[in-house]
Amino acid sequence: MSDNTDTDATPDPDREASDAGEEEASTNGAKQDPDEPASEPSADEPSDPSEERWGSEGETSETTLGSDVQVDGESELDGDEENLLGGLEIESTADIEVPDRLVDQVIGQDHARDVIKKAAKQRRHVMMIGSPGTGKSMLAKAMSQLLPREELQDVLVYHNPDDGNEPKVRTVPGGKGEQIVEAHKEEARKRNQMRTFLMWIIIAIVIGYALILVQQVLLGILAAGVIYLAFRYGSRGSDAMIPNLLVNNANQKTAPFEDATGAHAGALLGDVRHDPFQSGGMETPSHDRVEPGAIHQANKGVLFVDEINTLDIRSQQKLMTAIQEGEFSITGQSERSSGAMVQTEPVPCDFIMIAAGNLDAMENMHPALRSRIKGYGYEVYMDDTIEDDPEMRRKYARFIAQEVENDGRLPHFTEEAVQELILEARRRAGRKGHLSLKFRDLGGLVRVAGDIARAEDRDRTERADVLQAKRRSRSIEQQLADNYIERRKDYELTVNQGDVVGRVNGLAVMGEDSGIVLPVMAEVSPSQGPGQVIATGQLKEMAEEAVQNVSAIIKKFSDEDISEKDVHIQFVQAGEGGVDGDSASITVATAVISAIENVPIKQNLAMTGSLSVRGDVLPVGGVTHKIEAAAKSGLDTVIIPEANTQDVMIEDEYEDMIEIIPVSHISEVLEVALAGEAEKDSLVDRLKSITGKALDHEVGRQSGSPSPQ
Repeated sequence: MSDNTDTDATPDPDREASDAGEEEASTNGAKQDPDEPASEPSADEPSDPSEERWGSEGETSETTLGSDVQVDGESELDGDEENLLGGLEIESTADIEVPDRLVDQVIGQDHARDVIKKAAKQRRHVMMIGSPGTGKSMLAKAMSQLLPREELQDVLVYHNPDDGNEPKVRTVPGGKGEQIVEAHKEEARKRNQMRTFLMWIIIAIVIGYALILVQQVLLGILAAGVIYLAFRYGSRGSDAMIPNLLVNNANQKTAPFEDATGAHAGALLGDVRHDPFQSGGMETPSHDRVEPGAIHQANKGVLFVDEINTLDIRSQQKLMTAIQEGEFSITGQSERSSGAMVQTEPVPCDFIMIAAGNLDAMENMHPALRSRIKGYGYEVYMDDTIEDDPEMRRKYARFIAQEVENDGRLPHFTEEAVQELILEARRRAGRKGHLSLKFRDLGGLVRVAGDIARAEDRDRTERADVLQAKRRSRSIEQQLADNYIERRKDYELTVNQGDVVGRVNGLAVMGEDSGIVLPVMAEVSPSQGPGQVIATGQLKEMAEEAVQNVSAIIKKFSDEDISEKDVHIQFVQAGEGGVDGDSASITVATAVISAIENVPIKQNLAMTGSLSVRGDVLPVGGVTHKIEAAAKSGLDTVIIPEANTQDVMIEDEYEDMIEIIPVSHISEVLEVALAGEAEKDSLVDRLKSITGKALDHEVGRQSGSPSPQ
């Protein structure tokens, strides 16, 4: 880093401004007598970045919440479904205190939060990988609040009289840059005043001489014009001596936080503006055209880059250099720009980098850049869910209070509304005993519910508003799925009654939160060559492999020789996205077995589940949304893997509409799905004997579905 001063004959403004700001710098903590005791830190500037507002071991004190609301005895709360608020005694979220620091507002990501605190204290880089909406950017902003403000610097760029295309760089403590620039401007103003006064005196003398002595008015006017232009042209050199305040931290209350997500090279690395007037004395001085990049603005602070793999490879390479050197020269990023000829002395960029992204972000990330981050910092995986306990429920209530306070326009939520949102967090987790940590989506639901209450001019957001918000804030995939279901009803494409050979109502998901009924049909026909299994419906790789696994069971099960038969499997109206995953395995197996044995399948049921080559039914994802899709389509029975029963969290309105039957083996699936008692019993008995997997208990219909968990 260069520490150059102005090289012209008037360096006094820098010295005067520096002397004037010395006392201010010392009071801000830039310098301190070692014998003088340190002052106590304020709330905004904690002395120890690792200081916590609550412990990471699950303490249940009031400071854990950052709130002074009352909490009941912990022993009464454990496992009690009635205490959805974890024992909070509140009338609304207005009773919950929100912590001041962002790091204390982070919920659920205890490991990531601890890493951020350690990284802030030791100035380490961090890479955070996880699903969108889990708090990566919030943690990055929280780190900037933990860094010491007194280390901030202003960066000035000066004209270089020896080489105008290599401006000089100087750094000063934060807040002094403005004083130096103002001092230079004041000095230039005084010089210009003196020069202007002298110019008018000379012009008056020349015009007087021309009028009185020579009596040539035109000559006097021309001479006055030449003198005016000469003085104006000469004043440009004085203005060029005013430095360019490249980075100004005068009003910065915390360490800088710069979001450089998707930034192009100039915005990330700095640039030099194009100058249309490049000669004749009309050009803008090169140091005045220098623009800082995000890496320079983030000096002594945090540079956050989400979706790090979207940066082009050259930018990643230069970013790696900036990380390693702690300084980076600014030059024109366009080869056709006049700025391409300008290159400053190295500009400080001593930042902490937080790179973020999804799992695929690591694939296209420059390996050397990742090595720099990993070698000099931490890698963190962000959790999607967290265990549901009273402490987390209280923190979820505080999350709603945070969203209301941060928005500033939403009515606070009643106790019942908060309970409904916690139930929704359970449902979105997709796992029993867990809560979702995708707070961006939940925050959107909070804002929609608050907007509904505000539109009706109410001072509190109620449970009915949350329920209405859930309907209004459906994802695009869910809206498409609902439209698809309605369209199928209009054209009577959904078969939900009777018995049909070789047809099964399968279940699939669109996106992450949308279920849909996907019929599967099978037909067995004589082959003109070696028999084969033919599946259509735009199957992806995993789905094709699942079909092959199913064919292994069929070959083992069937009494008939299918080596001379073709088995055709069709995923009806799979759509442009095709079929991915193996959750339709039991659906395919049931349809093919029905077609081979000519035994009909009940059409009032749907099913989902993966299948091993031995016939065991394995768990799949999205069972809650699949069950709700079956209910919307008019089906009354759903077969799911037994391992997924703990993941069922359907809405109350669907509980009485659908019967859920868990199974653990393909023989149990056939027991429930096939019609015709005699034929079905024969098939199931034969399958049991062949697979060597007999049922340990009688397969029967459950009375009612499990309660939502």
